[in-house]
Amino acid sequence: MMNLKTMVTNKNFAKILLLFGFIGFLGCSTPKAEDSQPPTETTLSDDSLLTLVQQQTFQYFWEGAEDISGLARERIHIDGVYPQNDQNVITTGGSGFGIMTILVGIERGFITRSEGYNRLTRIVDYLEKADRFHGAWPHWLYGPTGKVKPFGEKDNGGDLVETAFMAQALICVRQYFNEGNIEEKGLAKKADELWKGIDWDFYRNGEQNVLYWHWSPNYGWTMNFPIRGYDECLITYVLAVSSPTHGVPAAVYHEGWARNGAIKSSAEQYGYKVVLAHNGHEGTVGPLFWSQYSYLALDPRELKDQYADYWTLNKNHTLIDREYCIENPKNFKGYGKNAWGLTASYSVDGYSGHSPKNDLGVITPTAAISAIPYTPEYSMDVIRYLYNDLGDKLWGKYGFYDAYSETDNWFPKRYLAIDQGTIPVMIENHRSGLLWDLFMSAPEIKAGLTKLGFTSTQHNLTTNKEVVNSIQ
Repeated sequence: MMNLKTMVTNKNFAKILLLFGFIGFLGCSTPKAEDSQPPTETTLSDDSLLTLVQQQTFQYFWEGAEDISGLARERIHIDGVYPQNDQNVITTGGSGFGIMTILVGIERGFITRSEGYNRLTRIVDYLEKADRFHGAWPHWLYGPTGKVKPFGEKDNGGDLVETAFMAQALICVRQYFNEGNIEEKGLAKKADELWKGIDWDFYRNGEQNVLYWHWSPNYGWTMNFPIRGYDECLITYVLAVSSPTHGVPAAVYHEGWARNGAIKSSAEQYGYKVVLAHNGHEGTVGPLFWSQYSYLALDPRELKDQYADYWTLNKNHTLIDREYCIENPKNFKGYGKNAWGLTASYSVDGYSGHSPKNDLGVITPTAAISAIPYTPEYSMDVIRYLYNDLGDKLWGKYGFYDAYSETDNWFPKRYLAIDQGTIPVMIENHRSGLLWDLFMSAPEIKAGLTKLGFTSTQHNLTTNKEVVNSIQ
């Protein structure tokens, strides 16, 4: 997709609308027959249906990958209509999600370990040569060359949040292959070098106690977007503090991200505590991707710090979204217990960050599906409705299409990488904890979380002061 979702905050949301508001999605042309197959089984067990959804969505990042890099295309439109001639544009964040999806594919037997190793080796070799800015990749790369494709006029350099989404995946790759054969250990070493090459400290913009989202070789810090919580960017701070090569002090997290404690919220909706103030707004919740992107690798189970219980935070966010859709105050067609989930995605008139405060009658399948660790029964209700009832209106070559509106009878046959990428990963975390266990086993992550004051009974966070001090 456009790694758009990561940008649906504050002034970046306006940028998205400017870039994509012109894109019309009414009246899609007829897809090829082989690109949209209706379901043939409606009596699959939950387990079999989850495997099917994972496998079909996995193909976006395997069969549908960009030819040269092996990374994720920003978007794939089955109708063949593309804006900006960007079929060869790859997305950094969505590619990070795709890398984790490849690990899922190996574990589930969709591909062999050797096939996965070969693809991931091609990917890390490409990333090593691609444009980087103080170690950070840009939001978009042009696939055939590895050169930056500007996301906006002044957004033509490093994107620290997109880079964080990639870095979490590289750590998972390292942990997955570091006990393998000689060749696999070589892959793990390359992934490790890429993650350790990110200069998080540079993105403090002059030693400030906050991280900045963008830096441009032409415009410097002109975009002026400090990353402050709460939104989807927690993983950026965890990685920045955990880096053994270019780390930042814990004060950057507490003063910048947590806003000296102002990140906490006492608000409730539908009887559920909001826990953290979403984008500084006390009584609202944002799009559901905020409870997913940072937690593809960072395990929220039993994860706590002085600001939040992160499992409660994410579960409540999901339940508030569901309750809102059941209440359906705007009376949109199709909303209910089997059809809920508001997040950033394509919309009838372009691209939008859907949430209870920005409800346009559009349901985005990834929202409820990728929430399955938090609400397994409720998410399965949605998966079965989408698969059994909406069927080939919504099910295609790479799984469920990006978004739909029953109110507008709008079912575009289009995919976005960053929406598809969370689906196989979060389903797998629900089923086996694969990515959570890989990431949380990394010694520098354990040390970084401990340095920040996190606790987790799910994982043995280090209390070894020598290890913690080594990343300061």
